[in-house]
Amino acid sequence: MRSFHGLVAVAFISVIAFQSCVVHGNFYRDVYFNWGAKHAYIYNNGDNLDLVLDKTAGSGVQSYNSFLFGSIEMLIKLVPGNSAGTVTAYYLSSTGNYHDEIDFEFLGNSSGQPYTMHTNIFTQGKGNREQQFKLWFDPTADFHNYTIHWNPTAVVWFVDSIPIRVFRNYKSEGIGFPNQQGMQVYSSLWNADNWATRGGLVKIDWSCAPFMAGLKKFNARACKWEGPLSIIKCAVPTPFNWWTSRVYKQLNWDQQGKMKWVQDNYMIYNYCTDYKRFGGKMAPECYKPQY
Repeated sequence: MRSFHGLVAVAFISVIAFQSCVVHGNFYRDVYFNWGAKHAYIYNNGDNLDLVLDKTAGSGVQSYNSFLFGSIEMLIKLVPGNSAGTVTAYYLSSTGNYHDEIDFEFLGNSSGQPYTMHTNIFTQGKGNREQQFKLWFDPTADFHNYTIHWNPTAVVWFVDSIPIRVFRNYKSEGIGFPNQQGMQVYSSLWNADNWATRGGLVKIDWSCAPFMAGLKKFNARACKWEGPLSIIKCAVPTPFNWWTSRVYKQLNWDQQGKMKWVQDNYMIYNYCTDYKRFGGKMAPECYKPQY
């Protein structure tokens, strides 16, 4: 059994690791516009990026580098007001038909209604692992830290240092896990009014355009993908590969309590309980402990 001091130390290290003060990326240096460059702005010496959507186009960026394991952090301020039909996306993805992907997507709302935070994970091209949440704060009033942390043991989604979801590695039991492909970082603001708000019933009100989402202090504290050799290099447990240390192998008690609070109070959809959608044939990880 861990000592009290050991638990405090673990909690302290985990909190420090995900504080926004450690974010030191630069949009000029680290990303490029993959579409809609005329609808986005980098400023403040590369510290800030505004994505813009109007009736003509949206906008998006992706990182120059690909990564395997570590923490990807972004401070995001979502589209305010009537953002129905819009989606602000922030995710990691490899390429090809058998791609891996780890998602945050923020589905817009009519004024006065809360955003839906959509999460998903794809392994070898297979997704359908959605979990959705309402947020416990106004994500349009200020910037909040959204972090994707993953290592050979698990993927963890964090919001302001609070874990909201875990996807654990059960690859040895035939369940896919993203540990073989480098993934680039993407963010975009786009028109998804065919599905984003109330299943597509609420369309974008273009009189409210242009829509703008703010991104700040992107940082990839992660292992740079340099081809297949990185599968071993990024996973080997060394001090340099800090994400492989014992403290990141499992959520501590404080983190588990916080995640339970979020899931009990703010989760609105879980693929593992949607028996109708999957005809009772649930994904095998749904029967496995995730932390």
